[in-house]
Amino acid sequence: MPFTLTHARRHALTLSAAAVVLALGACSAAKETGEEPAAAPAKSGTGVFPVTIDSTLGQAKITEQPERVVTLGQGSTETAIALGHTPVGIESYPWGSDKTGYLPWIHEAVTKAGGTLPKQFTGADNLDFDTIVELDPDVILAPWSGVTQEQYDILSDIAPTVAYPDLPWSTDWDQQIDIISRALGKPDEGRKLIEQIKQRFADAVASRPQYKDVTFSYTYTSGPGTLGVFKPGEQRVAMVSSLGLTVDPVVNTFEETKGTDSSLIGLENAQKLAGSDLIFTFYSDEKTRKEIEAQKLYGAIPAIKRGSVVASDDTSFVTGSSLVNPLTVPWVIDRYLPLIDKAVAALDK
Repeated sequence: MPFTLTHARRHALTLSAAAVVLALGACSAAKETGEEPAAAPAKSGTGVFPVTIDSTLGQAKITEQPERVVTLGQGSTETAIALGHTPVGIESYPWGSDKTGYLPWIHEAVTKAGGTLPKQFTGADNLDFDTIVELDPDVILAPWSGVTQEQYDILSDIAPTVAYPDLPWSTDWDQQIDIISRALGKPDEGRKLIEQIKQRFADAVASRPQYKDVTFSYTYTSGPGTLGVFKPGEQRVAMVSSLGLTVDPVVNTFEETKGTDSSLIGLENAQKLAGSDLIFTFYSDEKTRKEIEAQKLYGAIPAIKRGSVVASDDTSFVTGSSLVNPLTVPWVIDRYLPLIDKAVAALDK
């Protein structure tokens, strides 16, 4: 697409990304917590091009093996790297990045392989179309993102763009791997990655029999007076569940907040979490954490009161534990288990 067209359209449109929950940008859109929708299949499942992948925003017709890959949203970068396709450009994520300026598992994987680190650019509402044009991608991967229809139309003029099959931020982790592996012509390798992740979780479960029948809720807050709970299908909850813990059944009784995979229940309903053995949560900063923990209703939640809480102040860890993909799972598990062990031990106090 000529640059002048992109430039003109970029300044003519007012772009808006899907709502981001507390800077993590990883909340799934509303959906049932039972059976999940199947990944949108490529019309060729053999890895032979051309392939066409449908999304709710449009079709991506990929005519040949992509060499220059650009990723948007979260998780696509890691899966592409695991499939042997280090992107030339990726959406930046400053909140979870370490001193290298990259998410640590991405930096580690690329440098260990002796590859070139991708160029990072601004995403979300301020999506940097100019840089994407300069990167000259063969395909743009965004199956777990908040890309809008307006943004998608512009991106599709640049290169075939793979968006989400249902709603923004609603693609399950195995769906995402399946979609990306098809787009890159490696569906068999994608299936292997899914099995490897499941095996890593199974090994963790086998090593922690004490987690059996331990219930948890994964909460969030946007400041004093607020309280929300992530639903079972949300990826950070899926991460914890896959380690052998059980979502507190009360979570399914809360009405889902429209456009998210969570329920904003309000601090006045904090005691409804009394049956949760553990509380998983995070805070946007240390000041917010002190304010939240000082609230009487919050402090009265049994798990909070006895210290059965898993809450890291490491933004890289918080980000990594919110994403289930081939790079985050091995990076997170060894860091997660000791934190959970400590919270479970507090149940006996």
